[in-house]
Amino acid sequence: MVLLHGFMESKTIWDDFIEILQNDFTVISIDLPGHGRSELVDEIHSMHLMAETVKTVLEAEKIEKAVIAGHSMGGYVALQFAVDNEEMVKGLVLFHSNANADTDEAKENRRRTINIVQQNKSGFIKQFIPELFDQKHVEKYTSEIQKLQDIASTMTPESIIAAVSGMRDRPNQLQYLLLANIPILFIIGKQDSRMPYTQLMAQAVIPSHSEILLLEDVGHMGFIEAPAKTLQAMKYFAIRCFE
Repeated sequence: MVLLHGFMESKTIWDDFIEILQNDFTVISIDLPGHGRSELVDEIHSMHLMAETVKTVLEAEKIEKAVIAGHSMGGYVALQFAVDNEEMVKGLVLFHSNANADTDEAKENRRRTINIVQQNKSGFIKQFIPELFDQKHVEKYTSEIQKLQDIASTMTPESIIAAVSGMRDRPNQLQYLLLANIPILFIIGKQDSRMPYTQLMAQAVIPSHSEILLLEDVGHMGFIEAPAKTLQAMKYFAIRCFE
């Protein structure tokens, strides 16, 4: 299994999942370019560039087949990897992620984000991360939010901007969902303000083989807000993919 983190996260978000999953799988988790301990490599970290990074790691580790799970931005990377290298993919987990490109409005919001990060990186991080959780229960996750903010704070403004730019410019992958020859698991939070569940449910009916985990009282951070349910869903989905 390959686990890909989201925007302003690092591979450490998967530590608790890896502890369990490694009982059944070889698990690989990497810091995507500009995140964690990986360096900035370009002004724009496109989804293709990041997918190529994943492929380089898998080839170095001599991994021929894998289930790829990606959270949010990591899901965009996982989709791009599958488009480019489907022969290496046994299944996809889109963890609070989707196949659409940014709308014009979303692209404009990305541009605003870039301006904010250039002026006040710390203020952006402080505001952005709490908004990812179900707001009815956000106080419950104070320590987890602080950890995520600490991870994000280690990134340079240039690295954050490279990721935002890559997401802004990513291609529409809905056609791939229609043609995909692999199982796809959608993990969806009903209180996700970033990825409305109605939009994701509409995408989940497109593939020939899709599975859905729809979670009540969960925002955009299901690996924190519903860790037992999401871990179990990923584990048994991957087992079925390899069977």
